[in-house]
Amino acid sequence: MDGMNDDDRPDITPARDATEGMPTYDARALTGGGALAGIVLDGQLYMLRITKAGKLILTK
Repeated sequence: MDGMNDDDRPDITPARDATEGMPTYDARALTGGGALAGIVLDGQLYMLRITKAGKLILTK
C-alpha cells in the first residue's frame, strides 16, 4: 500500500493510561522517534510535528 511493511511501522498501541473510551497515542511513537509524522484523514495528508520546545503542531 504505502511501501512499508509491518516491521517498519512504529508501535502505536494506545497508551495504557488513556482516559477511558478515548484512544491516546504517544506522539514520539507516531513519529518513530523523530519529529514528523504523516496522518491521513479522508484522503488528505496532515503533518504532525514535535517542536524543539516539545509542543505539537498539526498542519495540512
